[in-house]
Amino acid sequence: MTWLITGGAGYIGAHVVRAMRGAGERVVVLDDLSTGDPDRLPAEVPLVQGSTADRATLDRVLAEHAVSGVIHLAAKKQVGESVEKPLLYYRENIGGLTVLLEAVAAAGVRSFLFSSSAAVYGVPEAELITEEAPCVPINPYGETKLAGEWLVRAAGQAHGLSTGCLRYFNVAGAAGPELSDTGVFNVIPMFFDRLTRGEAPRIFGDDYSTPDGSCIRDYIHVADLADAHLAVAGRLAAQDGPGDLTVNIGRGEGVSVRELAALVAEVTGLDRKPEFEPRRAGDASKAVASCDRISGELGWAARRGVREMVASAWQGWLLHHPVTSAP
Repeated sequence: MTWLITGGAGYIGAHVVRAMRGAGERVVVLDDLSTGDPDRLPAEVPLVQGSTADRATLDRVLAEHAVSGVIHLAAKKQVGESVEKPLLYYRENIGGLTVLLEAVAAAGVRSFLFSSSAAVYGVPEAELITEEAPCVPINPYGETKLAGEWLVRAAGQAHGLSTGCLRYFNVAGAAGPELSDTGVFNVIPMFFDRLTRGEAPRIFGDDYSTPDGSCIRDYIHVADLADAHLAVAGRLAAQDGPGDLTVNIGRGEGVSVRELAALVAEVTGLDRKPEFEPRRAGDASKAVASCDRISGELGWAARRGVREMVASAWQGWLLHHPVTSAP
């Protein structure tokens, strides 16, 4: 079986490529390289530079590589940017997905795995968020992920696809420094960035209804996330006919932002007292996944802890942002 992985040269995508290849699966990558890096991929993995909105390229790749399954990771994914540029996000995330599904249906592909997000839940206040929780996204990014799920399931039913939607929680860490996240958009690299510039890490809000007043989040190691893709892809490939599996991907354990800042200071040796800023609009006090469905369906569970996420992310940060002297 050959899998097309869109966005496969990105941070998460490269980990999924590694996991799939480690399991003996054949893969081909489609990536526009707007944020992806070809150096993340083994030389023997075919890389096609192109967009999911380019039907001609999709038709060619699906046919030339005899693709039988698709893992769709390519998307715009910055919440703040989505608020500023909603038309861009709908065009890229929904328009590109529509063209991709049209090509998939025409090519007779039978398995389709969609990268979704916990952003579909909006601002949940449940102790543990199950897949049955109401989906009320609060920004265009989350809206495009929820609409993407609807589109994937509808196409699956209409065209005989087995589909899966993976709702990621907070992804961190790296399987190797060369595969690390090079952006400064998520909380751990944001802490690294400020600390290595001699600045205090910032925490937004210290008056939430949590034990230490800061938000609580569920963090998942990117290598565990890649293993979850492998597990769900295997289920889809074995499935005969349409059907959908929508699952949360997290650890089912919460870590407060204060706790995370303390762990980052311990791992890096750069200990500065955090600065507290006002709450950000839309931040839930707690967002922790229930992972019972994927555990029960596939026997999958996260194996790596938060310390390993921080330590591996730090090694990747040092590779891409060398620290010449302690601030």
